[in-house]
Amino acid sequence: MRSRVVFLILIFVLFLALLITAAIFNVKLLLFCTTALFLILLLYYSILTIAGLYNRLKSKEVPVLDFYPGVDILIPAHNEGVVLQDTIEAMVSIAYPGDLQIYILNDNSSDNTGEIVDAFAETFKNVHHINVPPGEPRGKSRVLNYGLSISSNKYYCVYDADNQPESKALVKLVAIAETYEDAGGAVGYVRTKNESANWLTRMISIEFQVFQLLMQSGRWQLFKTGSLTGTNMLVKRSVIEELGGYDPYAIAEDAELTLRITQKGYFLPIVPTSITWEQEPETLKVYMKQRTRWLQGNLYIVEKTLTDPGYFKGKLLVHSIHQLLVYVVFWFFLILSYIWFSLGILNVFYIEYTYPLLFIWYIAYIVYTMQLFAAQASQRSFTPINVFISVIMYFTYAQLFSYLFVRSLILYIKAKKNRQTIGWEKTTRFKSK
Repeated sequence: MRSRVVFLILIFVLFLALLITAAIFNVKLLLFCTTALFLILLLYYSILTIAGLYNRLKSKEVPVLDFYPGVDILIPAHNEGVVLQDTIEAMVSIAYPGDLQIYILNDNSSDNTGEIVDAFAETFKNVHHINVPPGEPRGKSRVLNYGLSISSNKYYCVYDADNQPESKALVKLVAIAETYEDAGGAVGYVRTKNESANWLTRMISIEFQVFQLLMQSGRWQLFKTGSLTGTNMLVKRSVIEELGGYDPYAIAEDAELTLRITQKGYFLPIVPTSITWEQEPETLKVYMKQRTRWLQGNLYIVEKTLTDPGYFKGKLLVHSIHQLLVYVVFWFFLILSYIWFSLGILNVFYIEYTYPLLFIWYIAYIVYTMQLFAAQASQRSFTPINVFISVIMYFTYAQLFSYLFVRSLILYIKAKKNRQTIGWEKTTRFKSK
């Protein structure tokens, strides 16, 4: 593990050295290359957006099956008393014609989580209260592995403890998974149920509409590949058994499992009409903790991607490149833009191509904002407040990524250096209003 960290640091240092050398000997060439790469990145995401819109417009009715195989719903729960009753009420309301078993995986809760589950288990025969034995490493992956060990149906579907899926969400996932011979499962869509709580939740909701719905639909349309979302996701038991279960050290377990499923030759169809409603962070503090965990989990995947050449073959290439674009290339361009801007303001460094640079900045802003508008158009979620939020998101919400990335990277390298396991930090829930 230490060799991997050293390898990553050496790559980063070498990359930085090349940039500094290029800056010293040929600033214009550096500017040209970075600008070209940045425009290619914008073009890629624009194409994904258009493909996603096309996919949404041509979406067909989900087929009706003659037989619906059994499904086990797995819900990891640690101190989820604030939201769990609404969640289980939604689960028992799911309309599924086949065998459906609901397992609440109680991960050593100290609140009233167990009492809530017991009340439902007494009323509904297919609701099961499972006490997960304590163990290390803590987190969702270990809990899901235990849930798989005590369940047996052909498919399992994961929902987070704050989710309320629509009644036909599951049947749509199963129908699509059964339609494609090489499908390892199917992936639905996550919407924000507390969107109107404040500006932050509105921004998160719009972000999900773009990067989870349109971009997912676009990748499916162009490359016939999708990514697991951590919730409202269906996986074949035979596939997860072939893979040896979840990686207990992966705190972005959905992204990590996506790579291994794709590596084995399976794919994950996207089902935009399968919808679950999820609670998102309502305070900046909770949001920062959640996204730091997400980023650390994805840095773990980036590390595996860069140190294993097998991740750049076949359809897995799409996922690996996407991972690097989001968590390496995009961050690099963001930091570089800050450096150009700061040097220019301080009059330390002058570039005579002022207007082209401003034009590129305008392009970036327009492309980003149009993606937000396109997502809202596809979801019919246009409102005056959402339009205003979309206009300011580039300058506010999107800029948080740089701070979060640096914070997560420092914590990640520090943990690796000290040989510490990066722990799972539960997202704080809020009472429904």
